[in-house]
Amino acid sequence: MKILVTPTSFGPSVHGIAKDRLLAFTDEVVYNETGTPLEEDVLASLLVGCDGVLAGLDHIGPKALKAASGTLRAISRYGVGTDKVDLTTARALGIPVSITPGANANAVADLAFGLMLAVARRIPQLDASTKAGGWERSTGTEVYGKTLGILGLGAIGKGVAHRAKGFDMDVLAYDPFLSGEVAAQHRAHLVALDQVLAQSDIITLHLPLNDDTRQVIGAAELAAMKPGAILINTSRGGLIDEDAVLAALQSGRLGGLGVDAFVQEPPKNNPLLRLDNVVATPHTGAHTYETTESMAKAAVDNLIAMLTGRPCASIVN
Repeated sequence: MKILVTPTSFGPSVHGIAKDRLLAFTDEVVYNETGTPLEEDVLASLLVGCDGVLAGLDHIGPKALKAASGTLRAISRYGVGTDKVDLTTARALGIPVSITPGANANAVADLAFGLMLAVARRIPQLDASTKAGGWERSTGTEVYGKTLGILGLGAIGKGVAHRAKGFDMDVLAYDPFLSGEVAAQHRAHLVALDQVLAQSDIITLHLPLNDDTRQVIGAAELAAMKPGAILINTSRGGLIDEDAVLAALQSGRLGGLGVDAFVQEPPKNNPLLRLDNVVATPHTGAHTYETTESMAKAAVDNLIAMLTGRPCASIVN
């Protein structure tokens, strides 16, 4: 049994119960030694001869899947997104794909709130200025008592809504797959997208990336938002039109951006990173000790279940 492990947070130096279980199950483990998610060409070469893959944010396209189709019998995503996995080709080849729903909800919800505070009070900029010997006076914006708009009220969005109540925020949510009753149970008012845009002081994105949600925040949506509103994206870079967001930040129409996900990762010469009203992190939402172990356990359990023919409730294709 040969397994490819691509998440950098589950590398050869990582130890824990999940890692021990994986090593006891398989004869050979191949690791991603690049330090970044794998592009399809590199992934295709590493997948040859593998029975399973514990996958991170790699591009698992048709070329990689077909290159491994003779042996590959399971893909276990270390996370919840499947936008970089060709589910159609995997299904056609009989390769099941699983995810770890809910495992990273607390960590990402924490980071979303951290980014809100960091952008509103310019914490990273003031930290850098103070450490450089400055004593800058900067007038920020309060988060307490504001209206928070959440796009996508899944496990992470619900976590953000509960945290917002500690800041006495009015929470509006847009989620076409949820009822108003369920939203109310999680302290949110379910409204139309245009209402979220028009009424929210801060908007945070917690949607999957697919054809319906790609660039859900573009020029028109930015124009419909409150002047000076803050935008937070801890989901997928493709949810926003980065060029339109850049223009809105430069004009002052958008007050600030907190971003943990980019269209291209790592971002190369991205002009967003040169703006003072942007706080950026390296797609690190799920990187806490608690979540790393929880996701690892779920991903390994899913992988072993699929490879041994046992039921796996987290298969998505």
